[in-house]
Amino acid sequence: MKVEFAPLSVPLQRRLQTASVVQWVFSFLGLAQCCTAAFIILFFTRFWLVSALYAAWWLIDWEKPRKGGRRIPVFRNCIVWRYMRDYFPVTLVKTAELDPRQNYLVGFHPHGVLATGAFVNFCTEASGFSILFPGITPHLMMLSLWFRFPFFRDYVMSGGLVPSDKESASYVLQKPEGGNLLVIIVGGAQEALDARPGSYRLLLKNRKGFVRLAIQHGTPLVPAFSFGENDVFDQVENPKGSWLRRIQHCLQQIMGISLPLFHARGIFQYSFGVIPYRRPICTVVGKPIPVQKKHRPSEEEVDEVHQKYLHELSELFEKHKAKYNIPEDSHLEFI
Repeated sequence: MKVEFAPLSVPLQRRLQTASVVQWVFSFLGLAQCCTAAFIILFFTRFWLVSALYAAWWLIDWEKPRKGGRRIPVFRNCIVWRYMRDYFPVTLVKTAELDPRQNYLVGFHPHGVLATGAFVNFCTEASGFSILFPGITPHLMMLSLWFRFPFFRDYVMSGGLVPSDKESASYVLQKPEGGNLLVIIVGGAQEALDARPGSYRLLLKNRKGFVRLAIQHGTPLVPAFSFGENDVFDQVENPKGSWLRRIQHCLQQIMGISLPLFHARGIFQYSFGVIPYRRPICTVVGKPIPVQKKHRPSEEEVDEVHQKYLHELSELFEKHKAKYNIPEDSHLEFI
């Protein structure tokens, strides 16, 4: 006998979608600190053995994030991420086939405030990554700082996140049988300080390390632009030269992470809060740019591939912007 369940009502669906986004936002805003506090506090309780055993495991497992991490399919397929996808909604668009016998390096733009599109599309199966790109395993790079928090490191590794350092990138890209896709949010934390609705400014003009990495491994470069990524949060005005921008820059230099003062809607009201607006995010993955392998590329060779990448990214943006209600006179600005 087949058991059928009644579809969820629209209000209930909305509440579940909002709850999933609340969980995600606050997990990245405070979960790392909570995990660290729990790890320390447990040492002073009768459950001290939990932290002691984890500390031993942590020492043994120290290099795991740099060795491709430890993804957990159950985590990536969790229903929570599907509710989160439907909240905005978030979609993933493929414009070209990717050969699973090759490795790829994807440049993701823009960073946005919390890189929502990058997380949903490459760290979960909510948008159907494995269906769109069969045989390809995605790895999203994240600041190495986050992998130094106990328990939290295992949480982020579950989705396929790896530290943003050369060793981690090389491990993923040198897989001889192919099938790995490394996603780098090129603008990084600094670009998050310019993330606001209607902004198409990318910190990319002098970011060439990812290009050099692709040449050294002979890995095709793939541009990806996430339309709507900057639209889900507002941000306090912080023009260059302002006191706020200077403070944010200093904190970034000290801690390695930027602290954009963002705001959007609340949980129970729509006027103010840190919950993102319900605005569509569509990540469009472009076609691969072939790269000739060279262990020590010259500056001229890096510049040539970099210019080609900028051109392909601009073409991708111009070709698809009309579909996402971006004004005709809006263009990418590389800084």
